Amino acid sequence: MNITFRQMRLFLALAQTGSVSAAARTVHVTQPTASMQLKEITEAIGLPLYEVVSRKVHLTQMGLELAKTARAISNEWEAFEQQADGLKGLTRGQLKVAIVSTAKYFIPRVLGSFCTKYPEIEISLEVLNRDGVVKRLEENLDDLCIMSRPPLNLEIVDEIFMPNPLVLIAPKEHVLAKKRKIELLALKNEKFIVREKGSGTRMATDAHFKKLKFRPDVRLELGSNEAIKQSVIGGLGLAVLSKYSLGDNANLNDVAILNCQDFPIQSSWHIVSPRGKKLSPIAIIFRRHLLEEAKKVSINILT
Repeated sequence: MNITFRQMRLFLALAQTGSVSAAARTVHVTQPTASMQLKEITEAIGLPLYEVVSRKVHLTQMGLELAKTARAISNEWEAFEQQADGLKGLTRGQLKVAIVSTAKYFIPRVLGSFCTKYPEIEISLEVLNRDGVVKRLEENLDDLCIMSRPPLNLEIVDEIFMPNPLVLIAPKEHVLAKKRKIELLALKNEKFIVREKGSGTRMATDAHFKKLKFRPDVRLELGSNEAIKQSVIGGLGLAVLSKYSLGDNANLNDVAILNCQDFPIQSSWHIVSPRGKKLSPIAIIFRRHLLEEAKKVSINILT
């Protein structure tokens, strides 16, 4: 079986893009060249690796296994290149990070300070819902993942690096906004706007209310923090959101954080990677940077 490293990168691009033409552009070859090389790869393996249905490429089981192997080899090679550059006194390469949508309120500023220190590092940032990040984690597509509720069914390395308080918010003019101490029972006639099922915020909120034996009257279920905030401002109900999604000065906006017993819900941000994964030198540097910057971000949000 004779497959070149360049051919493996082409097949990995095919798996990632689902298109021969897109894969060809990714590795900078013509489409006829890409088609010919993919045919050579299939002949070398001796089994079908993919099929084209409605102009979209679908990998067979063997194709998925080849993509997994190619990805592992590519990651190892990138790590080697970074180590070689490190010995030369250089810090360059690519960092791949996947984050849940709520983390977008603070991760970009962390990446900004990181890029200032290491301008030659290329950043690939995926912002997804929790299910999307878990899927990428399962497929080992990133150096690190940032989320608030790591999966329990995967073998992972999980490190807490920052608190993630979930607060109860209401419109600024709501009658409860002026109260200093609100009992949970005072919320029984209130409508609630919640995140979609499967999100980290929703999971933490459901678990918290279940523990307190409180059943919120849900009016709306939305998949966006921004949509929830606008719905709260519009008077459609109360909501539980990460304090990070409200900005550094939450109570200066059009919502108020309610002073309710049993709130905020104590949650945390986690750095997650597959167990057994060897972090690249750049990923190790970024993890260290993330831990340092987390202290500054936390102070701004929690004070």
